[in-house]
Amino acid sequence: MKTRIGILGAGDVSGIYLKNLSQLFPNIELRAIANRTLARAQEKAREFPGVHVLSVEELLDSKDIDIVVNLTVPSQHANLGFAVLGAGKSLYQEKPLTATLEEGEKLLSLAASKGLRVGSAPDTFLGAGLQTCRKLIDDGWIGRPIGGSAFVLFGGHEHWHPNPDYFYQVGGGPLFDLGPYYLTALVSLLGPVKELVGTAKTTHPTRVIPIGPRRGQILSVEVPTHVSGILEFAIGCSVSITVSYDVSGGSSHIPIEIYGTEGTLQIPDPNTFGGVIRFRRRRDGSWSEVPHLFGYAENSRGLGVADMAAAMALGLAHRANGEMAFHVLEVMHGIYRSAESGRVYTVKNLCQRPDPLLEKAARDDT
Repeated sequence: MKTRIGILGAGDVSGIYLKNLSQLFPNIELRAIANRTLARAQEKAREFPGVHVLSVEELLDSKDIDIVVNLTVPSQHANLGFAVLGAGKSLYQEKPLTATLEEGEKLLSLAASKGLRVGSAPDTFLGAGLQTCRKLIDDGWIGRPIGGSAFVLFGGHEHWHPNPDYFYQVGGGPLFDLGPYYLTALVSLLGPVKELVGTAKTTHPTRVIPIGPRRGQILSVEVPTHVSGILEFAIGCSVSITVSYDVSGGSSHIPIEIYGTEGTLQIPDPNTFGGVIRFRRRRDGSWSEVPHLFGYAENSRGLGVADMAAAMALGLAHRANGEMAFHVLEVMHGIYRSAESGRVYTVKNLCQRPDPLLEKAARDDT
């Protein structure tokens, strides 16, 4: 029996979820999409026959939905998440889990009290690139991990996004917008973070939209736009991370590198499912490219939903789970709190490193 899925929110990211959840995963059935503006949902659903357009209230009341995928903006994740769980449905959130730690804790507590599941993006760590990197680390290719670095550096979303406002509002900023991809990838590779230090700054208090019909409009910036942290993982590996909307000239940094006692692993952009993997042992004269050992190298957003549905059917733990998302949420807030206090932040809510996916003998990019 297929797990029945409903989508809440018809924003830009909903297109790839609609495509993948209706076509890519045989264990699920996409039933409906809801949005506060029905016309927006109708526009998105037009290409997908059989996907019903509902109001938010109708989606919550439906008895034909097992998991609601909440794709609304971060400021709405908590309120709508509570409503989904209150309606007796399991919940899969877009990242971040919630805007605040208090909301995240209440969300997980409510789910537990009702015997429901919470999952959360990003699920890119389940893709071919990061799953292959996970196997290389677990198999000892670089020896014992001792350090690493992570960078996401660019000039801000207003240079391409038609409505960039929420990227600069509470729940946004580079740490909460892009940080979840990098932090989730690192936790999936190395396990939980135990303590950290951080710095944060807002370089420009306002931004000007340079393109499109809103050209010249001024955005107020409510969040830090250049953030750095040093993360100490429970396994004894220290990783530096910098995320920024203030790097107007671009950067040549590798997205993530992990340094081990026997070599270095270059990890692809964790906002993708595939990407180039490169490896170098300490005595090698050059880098070697490593082929993908797993499937889902293309944009497979929704893979975490499919894994959650399979785990529900089998009574197993799902991988893109609420506990890991809450750990990542605390790490992000911990960076801000350390930046404000000038002190080391000790992470209180650790998580289990999710199980790897099953290895495939041949590549499967679909």
